[in-house]
Amino acid sequence: MAQVLEFKLPDLGEGLTEAEIVRWLVQVGDVVAIDQPVVEVETAKAMVEVPCPYGGVVTARFGEEGTELPVGAPLLTVAVGPQAPLATAGDTEGSGNVLVGYGTSEAPARRRRVRTATANGTAQEPAPAPPAPEPVPAAGPVAVISPLVRRIARDNGLDLRLLTGSGPDGLILRADVEGALRARTVPVPAPVAAEPAVRISPVRNGIRTPLKGVRGAVADKLSRSRREIPDATCWVDADATELMRARTAMNAAGGAKISLLALLARICTVALARFPELNSYVDTDAREVVQLDHVHLGFAAQTARGLVVPVVRDAHARDAEALTAEFARLTEAARTGTLTPAELTGGTFTLNNYGVFGVDGSTPIINHPEAAMLGVGRIVPKPWVHEGELAVRQVVQLSFTFDHRVCDGGTAGGFLRYVADCVEQPAVLLRTL
Repeated sequence: MAQVLEFKLPDLGEGLTEAEIVRWLVQVGDVVAIDQPVVEVETAKAMVEVPCPYGGVVTARFGEEGTELPVGAPLLTVAVGPQAPLATAGDTEGSGNVLVGYGTSEAPARRRRVRTATANGTAQEPAPAPPAPEPVPAAGPVAVISPLVRRIARDNGLDLRLLTGSGPDGLILRADVEGALRARTVPVPAPVAAEPAVRISPVRNGIRTPLKGVRGAVADKLSRSRREIPDATCWVDADATELMRARTAMNAAGGAKISLLALLARICTVALARFPELNSYVDTDAREVVQLDHVHLGFAAQTARGLVVPVVRDAHARDAEALTAEFARLTEAARTGTLTPAELTGGTFTLNNYGVFGVDGSTPIINHPEAAMLGVGRIVPKPWVHEGELAVRQVVQLSFTFDHRVCDGGTAGGFLRYVADCVEQPAVLLRTL
């Protein structure tokens, strides 16, 4: 006899207390396997697919798309029978997973409809789909982390269990899926990250847009920063001509290309080693400044879902090439909405390149609870006195916003001046490497 089990919205970590249903991936009556994604939700940190830890028949769903649910609220119910056993913590075929990408020994199955009874009591089967000339997929977990990769495969009817991933430890990447689709001569649609519809309510004197999801989380964090942190800003113009030449020479030497953001990040980590009090935060309860021995470097990224700040872990231990690769990976994840909560938290210092918007300067708000942020404007040709003569040079404005509780102006000015010196004379870095 089947047992009906209730699956509740799990704790998605990082202190998140609620999530909005973006898209249901199953219907009532679908048969689901253990760890099969059943719903796509958006939290204040990221958009994620939530897998169900039970295998069986979906008997009910709770909440329409666009509904916001608290953690612990019912998501759906599943009828579990002899052919779809309940997963328990000690069962090797069970699942204790919450997020996609960490599958157990049970591989996700294709969704299918259960039989429905007709008026005369006989069972009626839906019209069977024509058999596909594909090999039998192997049992076991599917090595896929990205919800976007899953979506591309699902939209094109591609079974991920038939692929061999080219990523680390056999991880299936987007390129693997697109290559398989090209081999099948099926055109690959240009995937667009699903965006939750913004519901607006017309009012007499304008339009009301709810502050929720990513935008709501950013609004709360910026308000808290302004409310709690006594910040100050200093800035300086710097001649970036030699830095641009150095990058050109590095990229002309062969090997992986180095990004300008990676060079600026490398300068920041070296500068923080010289001025470690700026890599810290204030513990207001203990009334202490906590200085950190590692640099987790955040960088501001504008996306269709709003401003996000992905974090490069242990940036101080990475060279320019490794920094370039990590920036590229996190930027792509931000663009597609697949950043995990862990990739959006834990930063100790932020680098904000607002020059990509075509502006010279800014007084950015500190990313609470960090103590400082370096802002970089656009690099443009300007008249500049170079070696006693007027010349046209590549000039950039650098701004530095800092928490005045952790240091005085002398420390902040020293940090900014050292960064400017490295920008103007990259050889300065060689003294610390």
